[in-house]
Amino acid sequence: MEAVTALDALAEADVAVVVNPNNPDGRRLSRDTLLALAADMAARDGLLVVDEAFADLEPEDSLCGDLRPGLAVLRSFGKTYGLAGLRLGFALAEPALVTAVARALGPWAVSGPAGFVGAAALSDLGWRAEAATARLADAGRLDRMILRGGGRVVGGTALFRTADFEDGPGTFARLGLAGIYVRRFEQAPQRLRFGLPATREDWCRLSRVLK
Repeated sequence: MEAVTALDALAEADVAVVVNPNNPDGRRLSRDTLLALAADMAARDGLLVVDEAFADLEPEDSLCGDLRPGLAVLRSFGKTYGLAGLRLGFALAEPALVTAVARALGPWAVSGPAGFVGAAALSDLGWRAEAATARLADAGRLDRMILRGGGRVVGGTALFRTADFEDGPGTFARLGLAGIYVRRFEQAPQRLRFGLPATREDWCRLSRVLK
């Protein structure tokens, strides 16, 4: 397995996994670009796996409606709905590939309550539209807060923001002392990834620390 940063590096790959939008930088690839890559891989009996774990609240089109040979789409549940404990996730592909995946994985138990809650949540398109608008507004608010705190936003999605700070380790330490955990990166010590605060108190606490 090898991590690459450019699609050109996948020219000889048998199986490729593309995270769209990407975590942690929020990089996005267009639907047409990904479908063209899937077609290229299918022509040489390869497989493109597109992980859309953070796609629910984004404006880009999902590939779930474009299933074809050489393409599989992974979807998450807990990130968008805040219900990670249900342990729900989805793999979508053409029937033959779904059958092969099911045979390889074996039984994958999902409890009755989890199935009920998941179906109800996924069918509530109105809630998801409202959540997308609200979370995008929150992301903009967080960007402004990071900028005021001396950071430079380098990417993200509606659910997280990634920023560079001149003193990344020091900022990480100050946040930790205030009970705020952000993701840091060994290869980029200046970089921190922020989730969205949950409450007014959390927003105020983050603002105080960043100032």
